[in-house]
Amino acid sequence: MARSHFWQGAKAAVPIVLGYLSIGLAYGVLGVAAGVPAWAVVGMSVFVFAGSAQLVAVSLLGQGAGAGELVAAALLLNLRHILYASALAPLLEPMRTSRLAWVAYEITDETFVVATQAARQRGTLSFAFEAGLNGISQLSWVAGSLLGVVAGSFVGDPERLGLDYALVAMFLGLLALQMHRRRELVLAVAAALISTTLWLLGMGSTGALIATVVVAGVGAAIRPAVAPQLPAHLGTGVDDGPGTEPGP
Repeated sequence: MARSHFWQGAKAAVPIVLGYLSIGLAYGVLGVAAGVPAWAVVGMSVFVFAGSAQLVAVSLLGQGAGAGELVAAALLLNLRHILYASALAPLLEPMRTSRLAWVAYEITDETFVVATQAARQRGTLSFAFEAGLNGISQLSWVAGSLLGVVAGSFVGDPERLGLDYALVAMFLGLLALQMHRRRELVLAVAAALISTTLWLLGMGSTGALIATVVVAGVGAAIRPAVAPQLPAHLGTGVDDGPGTEPGP
């Protein structure tokens, strides 16, 4: 059963793999162009695994930024993962705390979208399914980063090929998958208008964070109140140990 769930997760990851190979390649090229060592470019894909934060990191490193600036930037960019984890937790089958920690580490924008879509059909998500989805996704990201590092010396200026727009294009594709109702379209347009206005006022990436928080708050306020039923083990925060985990 666990093996079957793993391969189902891996199959669900195919669209992500196609995107991560290309975006990872763009990230690798941009990292080399910014003067970041190849080992650091690939190492971030292994230990950080956060596309937008990594792209910002290589840009900051190229400008001589320090460790504090890198950590602050990554923290601000990835605060949304708290919301992702909170939304994903009720969809998971009971599992050990160590496995929950690994699933939390592997959450990205893309795997979150695919996982929530899969939960609508499956009801709950097993660790094996998440392992297939997340594991294969990260492997493709690391492979794309490595390809980008190798190709970086041949590309020259990455903006000449439009590689700096690759991440934006992927996020637009993910946004399109979430447009099921008029309300979601209105919220997306509102976020874009607020973010653009704040950027024009000189707030830079901070404006995007403000727009995200404001629109997410409005969306939560107008959403019909439905209380999610959290599994008991998630409510206690106590690791019940391997004996309580269902299945192999």
